[in-house]
Amino acid sequence: MAHKYLSPKTWIILGGLIFGILASLLTKWGNPLNMGFCSACFLRDITGAIGLHRAEVVQYIRPEIIGLILGALFSALIFREFKPRGGSSPLIRFFLGAFMMIGALVFLGCTVRAPLRLAGGDLNAVTAIIGLIAGIIVGIVFLKKGFNLGRASNVVKIAGVIVPAVAVALLLFVIFQPSFIFFSQKGPGSQHALLLVSLIAGIVIGFIAQKTRMCFAGGWRDIILVRDYYLVSGIIAFFVGALITNYLTGGFSSGIYHWGFENQPIAHSDHLWNFTSMVLVGLSATLLGGCPLRQMVLASEGDTDAGITFLGLAAGAAFAHNFLLASSPKGPSVFGPIAVIIGLIFCLLIGFSQMERAK
Repeated sequence: MAHKYLSPKTWIILGGLIFGILASLLTKWGNPLNMGFCSACFLRDITGAIGLHRAEVVQYIRPEIIGLILGALFSALIFREFKPRGGSSPLIRFFLGAFMMIGALVFLGCTVRAPLRLAGGDLNAVTAIIGLIAGIIVGIVFLKKGFNLGRASNVVKIAGVIVPAVAVALLLFVIFQPSFIFFSQKGPGSQHALLLVSLIAGIVIGFIAQKTRMCFAGGWRDIILVRDYYLVSGIIAFFVGALITNYLTGGFSSGIYHWGFENQPIAHSDHLWNFTSMVLVGLSATLLGGCPLRQMVLASEGDTDAGITFLGLAAGAAFAHNFLLASSPKGPSVFGPIAVIIGLIFCLLIGFSQMERAK
């Protein structure tokens, strides 16, 4: 009986609840509203802080991402799952990661922030989640036709610790704040919880995500592809945890959050591009084998292909702001939708080419 209650599904539900609660509380502790945790937005802030883009309102080294990487590394080491490997179409993965980030920043949120926004009453997230699932369905068509990016092989151990080493360097930067690091004085980048609080929360989330194999795109993929509800149970638990916490902490009763489409924090109501941009995120995540959160966890386990994807995500964030692709609360930019269409074309070309290669 005890074994039944300690099953993997029990752990991922518990982990999802903890993640959702922490994501909600992080907004109470200082993070932007409906952005207690967002892989895309936080990586965007980090790329700004190190000067890869100069959008002054989104520059901060988010300790949650550092904690996520280190927490996942600790879990992988404890459970002997740290296995350096790589060599599976790295250049393709880089660009898929870049386009996945661009899609997320046109929506203004990743696969994690979409259910988090919904838990804060933002109904625009419904359109985005439908788009995400639509993109995953397209990706599944390719998977069923034999799509793959090639086999990874073992690599030297030092290659597997590069991403965690980058996380340590970022931690030193945010602690000592050298003059070449940029920090927002206004806007979302200036809103953050205390460093130690954010770091600990990130470590907990990273440990949970690694141990449970949590993936906010893979959950929908597994339901459709193999009728497996394991991963999606974590997504649902995450949403429930965040929603209950938002109510218990007075987010709705105080008027901070409200149900509807308009006047939502760091969001826009252009349904066409909320949907289409997340189609790009879902499709690219399926071709890559995981959402941005999952890619960072895999990179912490020594997967250098995921590490390349991580670099692609960072580059995509820089592209999005340097080339005016990212949306704002006013709506999508002129160039953002064009970049989404290019990204979708790229994903489809990769899907068809790698499918034929598999045959």
